[in-house]
Amino acid sequence: MAWHLNQWWRNRILEREEIPQHIWQKMIHLRCLNGMDADELRRLQALVLLFLHAKVINGAHDLEITDEMRVTVALQACVLILNLGLDYYDDWIEIIVYPGEFILEYDYADEAGVVHHARNIVSGEAWLSGPVILSWQEMANTHAAPVVHNVFIHEFAHKLDMLHEGANGCPPLHANMSAQTWCDVFSHAYAAFCSQVEEGADTAIDIYAAESPAEFFAVLSEVFFESPAVLKQHFVAVYEQLALFYRQDPAKRVAAGGWPRKMRS
Repeated sequence: MAWHLNQWWRNRILEREEIPQHIWQKMIHLRCLNGMDADELRRLQALVLLFLHAKVINGAHDLEITDEMRVTVALQACVLILNLGLDYYDDWIEIIVYPGEFILEYDYADEAGVVHHARNIVSGEAWLSGPVILSWQEMANTHAAPVVHNVFIHEFAHKLDMLHEGANGCPPLHANMSAQTWCDVFSHAYAAFCSQVEEGADTAIDIYAAESPAEFFAVLSEVFFESPAVLKQHFVAVYEQLALFYRQDPAKRVAAGGWPRKMRS
């Protein structure tokens, strides 16, 4: 009965509401949608509408959240769960958007048990069972960065990672996936990437990925959706594992379809 009620609620939303076409036509040319066919775009549009009903998007520091901004945030959140489903985002509600970078303050204990206070300037943050915090300025910087960068996808990838034993670089895997294979592939790739960073080698992937296994997963998820050919070239085994997890093959659809065409309403 609960499933039927939930499905009724979703159908009701999709029957009554729609994303304004002038906004949607801007969104479908985002790089992370490169190559999506008409069916994928329709399913994504429906998922965005449901996401916007399930989540609250608030502006910080007097930032006014417009309809276009709401769709922009929701769309990039939903790209990750296009073939997973909205239930993957069930354990949190709010997204907070700052105009630019924001200050994050927190306490932490070192290995000796000494508590320290940290104050960092950041452009995104995801809290366990809490909000996702984003910088709107980063949306403008997505295509300007020298390496693949999308803080929106990055933080929503953290949310998926947190579903399994916290942020550790291993989201909840599907029944057809091997936890041992995931661990072996990601551990090997992470060690190799950290060695490249330590040696000062030029990398096609943001060096922030070397911060931790959790950041490695989030950064490589950015690359998976934004520039899949780059990830496949440098870490093909990681690409294959991410394709299994996200149930998408963006490199294949980019090669087959190129940029999405204007979609009729």
